[in-house]
Amino acid sequence: MADMLGKYELRQVLGKGAMGTVYEGFDPVIARRVAIKTVRLPDPEDVEAQEELARFKREAQAAGRLTHPNIVGVFDYGETPEIAYIVMEFVDGTTLKHVVDKKERFELAEIVRIMEALMAGLQFSHDRGVVHRDIKPANVMLTKAGEVKIADFGIARIESSSMTQAGTMLGTPSYMSPEQFMGQTVDSRTDIYSSGVMLYQLLTGEKPFEGGLTAIMHKVLNTEPPPPSALSVTVPHAFDAVVKKAMAKRPEDRFATANDFARALREAFEAKAAVEAGGFGLGIADFGDGEATMVAPSRPAAQVAAPARAMPQQTAAPQKKGGNLALIGGGAAVAVALLGGGAYFLLGGHNASRPAQTTAAPASAPAAQPAAPPMTQAQREAAFTSILGSLPCTLLNGNDSGAAPEISGLAGAGAPQAALNGAVQSLPDAGMLTNDTQTIDGPYCDALNAIRPYHPLYAGVGAVLGLSLAGGKTTLHDGDLITVAEKMPGYAGYLETDYFSSDGSVLHLYPTPTDAQTVLAAGSAKTLGDPSHGGASWQVSAPYGTDMIISIASSVPLFTKLRPQDENASDYLPALRAALQNAASSGAKVAVAALPVVTLPK
Repeated sequence: MADMLGKYELRQVLGKGAMGTVYEGFDPVIARRVAIKTVRLPDPEDVEAQEELARFKREAQAAGRLTHPNIVGVFDYGETPEIAYIVMEFVDGTTLKHVVDKKERFELAEIVRIMEALMAGLQFSHDRGVVHRDIKPANVMLTKAGEVKIADFGIARIESSSMTQAGTMLGTPSYMSPEQFMGQTVDSRTDIYSSGVMLYQLLTGEKPFEGGLTAIMHKVLNTEPPPPSALSVTVPHAFDAVVKKAMAKRPEDRFATANDFARALREAFEAKAAVEAGGFGLGIADFGDGEATMVAPSRPAAQVAAPARAMPQQTAAPQKKGGNLALIGGGAAVAVALLGGGAYFLLGGHNASRPAQTTAAPASAPAAQPAAPPMTQAQREAAFTSILGSLPCTLLNGNDSGAAPEISGLAGAGAPQAALNGAVQSLPDAGMLTNDTQTIDGPYCDALNAIRPYHPLYAGVGAVLGLSLAGGKTTLHDGDLITVAEKMPGYAGYLETDYFSSDGSVLHLYPTPTDAQTVLAAGSAKTLGDPSHGGASWQVSAPYGTDMIISIASSVPLFTKLRPQDENASDYLPALRAALQNAASSGAKVAVAALPVVTLPK
């Protein structure tokens, strides 16, 4: 590259990443230092690279409309025949991640100051319809003058934009909100959650959830981290409630705005007792071993004020360890390493929880233990069920009747598929497993999660609901009839069959005003959408993509009155969940099935 880029002088390389290079530059027109981020223009046929370029342009668009002291300003955007570039404010300083990585610890007052500045920038951004979606220490800049600035709006979502929709997972795993992992549409409260994770890390020196992607996703969706005051005696208990509310699983349970978050943080700081206030002048201290984003190795004893933590937490630590392991399932190996390190942190050292040795070691090595017998089919099915049965955004089927175990079914694209892959690797006898699961891309996690509790991994004889397109098709084109073939399980009952479209709408295929609900005999067949059988019929039309059919067989009707023929999934799914819960609580039999349908133009 030449020493000039447009009107800007290129002075030195500040950093390089997967997408491109960041330079220190100079604007000679107004004599101003700038930072210039560049990316090479992709091949027009490279769809993935084109999406990266679109994200790069979106960063310029998002940050360019935000002029605030706590946001890195964007001044210009341009392209050459080879590259695209963004010209930004030059920040003379470092990232918060760089400080944290050096194991430096902030005084509580400084943590509050940093978080208040972060909230001020986010409030300004949110008021203008821009959600950052990747708040983390690496994207928080600290200037030499002590200013705090939010950087990298590269995956920001502008509320009026349709480029980032439900079903897309973007972010950094340790700081991602539950709705990001689930591929749901996010709003400003996902930034509140990520900021809560960062506050937790600044207070304790630890991320609340660590490990591989599978372990992090499971914990974010299902477990609560220890309160910050349990990991550091320097943290007032009032901060536990602030962190807990910021990191609530449901967006509606979090702070509604960044200003609310900042206000609660300030109140907690000002309300701390005088005796606690005397313990915050620690300045910079060692956090202990380093942090890892994707791996959770076992950690040595913490190095900060370990003796002071030992006695108050001795009775609580074993309960935390045991309780969390029961929830981990397939991520148990990772959880043992993470929680083991956490226990040392609480107890003040590796030997703190061990009883004194009162007997001498045996003179000779113990006899070798006999090898564990191979797992029976029943044991293997139980293990597979415990690990795979509750994975979010999946609908899985197990089969252990042949020479080797098999699993099939559906998993959402992105984090759900990655979580499934990680869980499969942790299965006993994983090497002999055949994995025929299919990835489904679209906003269907809520629908799959609604029916998954009623779909055992190993369904008994007569408990399976048959669902397919007529003729075994998996792809339909514009104008094709949508003809669905179903077979009742081994009991008489009622069907509810719904067509979920990628645009978020639901079309109820059965029952309909022209095909009223009736009791269907056990094992009987039902065809929908075939004019020769009567009833309603439907044809494929735009929008095209991956749709999904869900069918439910129940021994009692799910709904007392007919649903609207066409409605939004966001309106229908709460009603469906309630109907399924009512049926199950009354002792009714329920079987579910889901089928992806790819629709294409002619």
